[in-house]
Amino acid sequence: MSWTGAFGRACGKLLYAIVRGLSLTRISPNILTFTGLVINIIAGVLFGYASGDRQPRLFFYAGLVILAAGIFDMVDGRVARATHQVTTFGAFFDSVIDRYSDIALFFGLLVFYARANHFFYVVLVGIVMTTSVMVSYTRARAESLIPSCKVGFLERPERIVLVLIGALFNRMAPVLWVIAVLSTITVIHRMWHTYQQMKPLTEQELKTQAATAGSLPKEQRPKLNPAISA
Repeated sequence: MSWTGAFGRACGKLLYAIVRGLSLTRISPNILTFTGLVINIIAGVLFGYASGDRQPRLFFYAGLVILAAGIFDMVDGRVARATHQVTTFGAFFDSVIDRYSDIALFFGLLVFYARANHFFYVVLVGIVMTTSVMVSYTRARAESLIPSCKVGFLERPERIVLVLIGALFNRMAPVLWVIAVLSTITVIHRMWHTYQQMKPLTEQELKTQAATAGSLPKEQRPKLNPAISA
């Protein structure tokens, strides 16, 4: 077995032990989810307070805090399944709290760059925050219309790993660029995928509307406003 396989197996055993211990307490998975949010808010505060010589150190601490929050993010669903507490509301609550966790981290970075008078990166963080929310929104909206929309490279786990790397290695600026570009590509990919999936239905809807309009008496057919058509 390679060292990577052994490491992965060890991490799996550790995660199993954590899930088993939490399951024995009969704790609500929703509490674990909310705890992850609180921890991410702490990371956001560390980002916001970072400045001057202490910036690399506070960013590193924030990275460790994000890592701790990730543990709660990994175990809440597993604990729910282990204790038979899986609910539709729990899935909804987890999704909403994940969005707040993301915003807490990026808002901390927004404060950091604003305090440092880096206007360009304030705008960049705003773009990253927006595209990150849109990645989740496009999937949620698409899946209300089509069976599944899991396409795209940059979902939340990849995004959190990138922020973690940027914090631990003090390389947040290039990480923000990567997230901004890949999140935008993911949104466009999901829009295109949804369009392709709905194209036959859209064509059928247009044909039905045209047929319905054609069957109406002439005086009841919709009329174009000459001013608008001109």
